[in-house]
Amino acid sequence: MTATRRTRLYEELSMASRRYLASYVLFNQAIADHLGLHPTDVQFLSLLSAAPAPRTVREIADMTGLTTGSATRLVDRLERGGYVKRTPDQEDRRRVLVTPVPERLDRVTAVWDDLGQAWQAILEDHTEEELEVITRHMQRADDLSHAQMRRLRSRPRPA
Repeated sequence: MTATRRTRLYEELSMASRRYLASYVLFNQAIADHLGLHPTDVQFLSLLSAAPAPRTVREIADMTGLTTGSATRLVDRLERGGYVKRTPDQEDRRRVLVTPVPERLDRVTAVWDDLGQAWQAILEDHTEEELEVITRHMQRADDLSHAQMRRLRSRPRPA
């Protein structure tokens, strides 16, 4: 591949990525509006439902990139809405674990499932190798996003 072609492909990928990310953020907002939730709540519920075990507020802050104060407010909102519950950790009574409430989470999952078939359809014409590349890219982008969030949090805010 020539340097010129690679440069052009990077530029195209950059523009496509910007459009994809913006459309996903707006899509997430539409889902949140539909459910009467905050966009961060919707994404957190998705992350929590994929987690193998209940999480502490500190772990929630780490997984979302929020401060512990913001993570606490997130959990407070979702607890008031009946989406999560707090329970004492049986191994360390000083800790509180946040667990999804399956019946309420089903409400969010139903919306995702309804819309998910269309998302699945756009992947149908890809080979298994292409799906592996897409998956690897998404996993690496997720890792990079978390590293960049940590980097931003460590810097002073611009004046």
